[in-house]
Amino acid sequence: MEDVLDLYEEPYDPLYPTVCFDERSCQLLDHTRPPLPVEPGRPARVDYEYKRNGTCNLFAFFEPHRGWRHIKVTQQRTKLDVAECLRELVEEHYPDAKRIRVVLDNLNVHKLWTLYERYPAEQARRIASRLEFHHTPIHASWLNMVEIEFSALVRQCLQRRMPNTDILSREIAAWEAARNAAQVKPDWRFTSRDARTKLARHYPNH
Repeated sequence: MEDVLDLYEEPYDPLYPTVCFDERSCQLLDHTRPPLPVEPGRPARVDYEYKRNGTCNLFAFFEPHRGWRHIKVTQQRTKLDVAECLRELVEEHYPDAKRIRVVLDNLNVHKLWTLYERYPAEQARRIASRLEFHHTPIHASWLNMVEIEFSALVRQCLQRRMPNTDILSREIAAWEAARNAAQVKPDWRFTSRDARTKLARHYPNH
């Protein structure tokens, strides 16, 4: 826990960025009846019945110091999908960074070996050498700031029905672009010093 919290307190360095990473599932829903549009003095009306069109997965990258985020929509979440996300992080999003410090939870596929499952050893090693993983404690995924972005995404973008991944991707891309343009950053105040007080039961000698 303190390893992650101390990382958040470090000053911003574009050569050693801190990027939070996680994923979540998203349900695809369609209308069974066309919604009634807005009229003077009457809001839009949506029938309570809906049609399930399956699920997809959302991978999220978030750099809190810079106020940058990126959401990638995929059909599923496998070790190969995670490996592709790590490759994109290194080769496309941060090609000039010397080392990327990645904050992530303890999911079994959040490991560097996934790179070797997907890419030749030379390429996998080249990507892995520029990544530095910082795992949150078990049952403490709230320490990952990307959870704040997921919460904002759900409240600001995903509260309406999305029937397919094409529409979902467009809506998320628009939300992402606006939020990145505003460089929205989290108001994070929880530090290691706070942890030693509020979580004193975990510090028997403190």
